[in-house]
Parts: sequence; structure tokens; C-alpha cells
Amino acid sequence: MTETETGPSIDTALGDLALLPGATRVLEDHALDFCCRGGRSLREACAEQGIDATAILEQLRAARSGPAPDWTTLDAGGLVDHVLEHHHAYLRDELPRLEALAHKVRSVHGGLHPELIEVEALVRDLRHDLEPHLDKEERVLFPAIAAAADGTGGPLPLDGPLAAMTAEHETAGDLLATLREVTGGYAVPDDACASYRDLYARLSRLEEDTHLHIHKENHRLFPMALALVAR
Repeated sequence: MTETETGPSIDTALGDLALLPGATRVLEDHALDFCCRGGRSLREACAEQGIDATAILEQLRAARSGPAPDWTTLDAGGLVDHVLEHHHAYLRDELPRLEALAHKVRSVHGGLHPELIEVEALVRDLRHDLEPHLDKEERVLFPAIAAAADGTGGPLPLDGPLAAMTAEHETAGDLLATLREVTGGYAVPDDACASYRDLYARLSRLEEDTHLHIHKENHRLFPMALALVAR
């Protein structure tokens, strides 16, 4: 992490900034992709967005209150368990519910709000993309990482599987970005019913959780796994 004496700088990578307490909320608020494109510096990302990197940095510094998230101290095996418990379980439960809710809202409001047709299709695509991805991680990749972490597994070539999972993360990130664009940042219209509002609120939460989920894997778990194999 590139930092000044007082903390992170505008040349710190987004992936490193996301490790700071309260940072993910700030980055999400400004649509700064810290998961799939977390290797960019804050300066570079803000230049692409046309926003003031120094102002964002001040917001990040202001958000640094309280202890760092406990997952940042976990080893590879502990982080695997954490991701399964906090992110995989959430997606397993939420994705089918969101698909059903998107269908319900589209069937009622799609006439006046045709963008809901695309919202429903995107939610379905996201589910069909993420669920097989979770299967591959749970059945193959995560057991291999856990075995490498506790010393019970033999040498395994992880470069290919990790690259494949990272590419699939980018696909999920693209789908989430399109959902945000189609919904106008999850802005509900004045005539939205409770289900409509619930759908957009839950999609926004899904986006935030999945961005953090991908960040933990791309910028913490996967480098740790490669280091274990190299060792």
C-alpha cells in the first residue's frame, strides 16, 4: 500500500483502500470498483470518473473509525470459512428470492416501467452466473486452499483455477454494473409499491455484499493461496 505518514494517499490502490474501516461504503457511494478493478490507484479511478480524488481521500480518512474488519487478520483457511459463512450462504439464500421478486415486480409494473423487463433478465443472468461459480469454489477450489493451508494437501497448480475464478468475478461485476445503470442507481419511482422498493433495496445490498465478497477473494484469499502453493 502506498501511504503517506498520515495514512493512505491518492496513489493507494482501491483494493488496499477497501481494507480500511468504513472504506467500502465510501467507494460504493462513488461507484469506484474496488473488487474487479481494485489494482487501480485512487488517482487513476477518480480520473476515469471525473471526480476529485483528494475529496474522496478525505471521506475515506473520515470513515476510519473503529477496529479493522476482523476478516483482515484471518489466515487462508479461516478466510475460506468466513467467505462461506458470510457470503456464499447469503447468495444461496438471496438469489432465488430476488429472481422471484424481480418476476413479481415486473409482472405488475412492467407496463409502466419497461426497464423492469431488463432488470428481471439481469437478475436471472446473475443467479445463473453466480450459483455455478459458488459450486466450483465450494467443491474444488476452497477445499484445495484449505488443504494447502493446514498442510494436508499435496502440491496443486492453482494459477489456472484462480485465473478462471477471477474472470468469472469480472462477469458478475459487469452484470451488477449493468443493473445499477438500468435502475438509475436503484432509484425507485414515485408509484413504486412496497415490493418494488424492497426489490431495489435488496439489489443494492446484493451489489455491496458481492463487491466486498469479490474483493476478499481477489485481493486477499487468492494471493494467500498462491503464496501457500509457492511455499
